[in-house]
Amino acid sequence: MNSTRRSEIEIQGFQASPELAANLQRVLVDLIELTLQGKQAHWNVVGTNFRDLHLQLDELVDFARENSDTVAERMRALDAVPDGRSDTVTSSTTLPQFPAYEVSTQEAVDLITGRIYAAVDTIRTVHDAVDAEDPTTADILHQMIDGLEKLAWLIKSENRKV
Repeated sequence: MNSTRRSEIEIQGFQASPELAANLQRVLVDLIELTLQGKQAHWNVVGTNFRDLHLQLDELVDFARENSDTVAERMRALDAVPDGRSDTVTSSTTLPQFPAYEVSTQEAVDLITGRIYAAVDTIRTVHDAVDAEDPTTADILHQMIDGLEKLAWLIKSENRKV
């Protein structure tokens, strides 16, 4: 009877290609930057409906921080090396700079919603290449898109007029 058992030498874990690692790195730096910009907005927002927006920004920061950790740990699970150093984030994020001054609640809503959509755009941009190589990681990206777009909707609704 033939055995289907493999030998130890035949068993290898999945490893990210350089392209997959680079795509995940792009997502990572944008999520780290979104965390930082969310906190910048949180600390410096003033005006009407301050408290609600202040709390929503913390929800965004928590989501972005948790998901940046998810991406970095996924990279490590695939033997890729995440780089979350401040110099790397600054030089490679796609998010526009956030103002270094107080912002009104209305301005903060527009600014931070734009940053959320910039991060989502990065995830959507790399998605198909990630999915082609690693559908499991693509599933993680799906959850991030869903969560970020929901947060953008909740935040931008503060400025919506009907």
